[in-house]
Amino acid sequence: MSIESSGILVPIGFSNQSMIALGQAFNLAKIKKSKIILLSVIEEPSKIESLFLDDKTHELQQKVNQKLVEVGKDYAEKYNVEVDTMVAKGRVYEQIIDVAEMLSVDLIVMGTNGTPKEVMKRVIGSNAERVVRLAHCPVITIKGKDHKNGCKNIILPLDLEKQTKEKVTLAIEYARYWNATIRVVSVLLRDKQEIKDKLVRNLNQVKKFIQDAKLNCTAELLVGKKGKGLAESILDYEENFESDLILIMTRQEDIFSNKLGTAAREIIYQSEIPVMSIKPHEREDIPSPFTY
Repeated sequence: MSIESSGILVPIGFSNQSMIALGQAFNLAKIKKSKIILLSVIEEPSKIESLFLDDKTHELQQKVNQKLVEVGKDYAEKYNVEVDTMVAKGRVYEQIIDVAEMLSVDLIVMGTNGTPKEVMKRVIGSNAERVVRLAHCPVITIKGKDHKNGCKNIILPLDLEKQTKEKVTLAIEYARYWNATIRVVSVLLRDKQEIKDKLVRNLNQVKKFIQDAKLNCTAELLVGKKGKGLAESILDYEENFESDLILIMTRQEDIFSNKLGTAAREIIYQSEIPVMSIKPHEREDIPSPFTY
């Protein structure tokens, strides 16, 4: 893949969820004029398993690649999108990250089955979460069962982090693909006038910046209800609209820890619509709509 080309990496395990993610990825690839790379990962058996099982990894790789080629051909013809296939061996999340970096893809789209609320605190090692935490490019995770061809509303939660401008720029890029409305929202969890004033000022600046980009935009400050945190407030807000994408920013410190921040994790696992996660890294070429 050339440096100039755009690539979307789609990990495929042939589950229903991964196939839904595949359909969404091809919809996006057609609009972005991107190449699709289908990746299946064969997990290596443990040392104990390898002592008692015949190693037929090569044979399995051939069968998996054949299946990938068949799927890729069908979708390529349907969407008129270029497709490559790859089969890797190793830990799933490590291979996804390595392939994404090797091919310099600009997006990863993958399915996730989510997790029940009662085991939220115990879920640290899922492949989706690790990919979101470690990938250098944006990652769209898809848990919901519905497959949509377009995008009418993008939910853009804002806080007071300085990396907000990077998130806004991506929201504008994706809103332009579908002429979608960007719904900017902040949640006031502490009843402090200083924080409220900063959030309102930030909301107004972002709304103007997006509207100056000739896109539809709304802005709203939500007052967090008792017993509900940031993630629940955003997910409740999302249900008020026929929304298609939530765009969140992960924390820089998540890269060096074993888990995502609580709010990011809850949104990814509980949202019934796709969630785009962006790792924060400031870029000097992004025009800022903010005054710090």
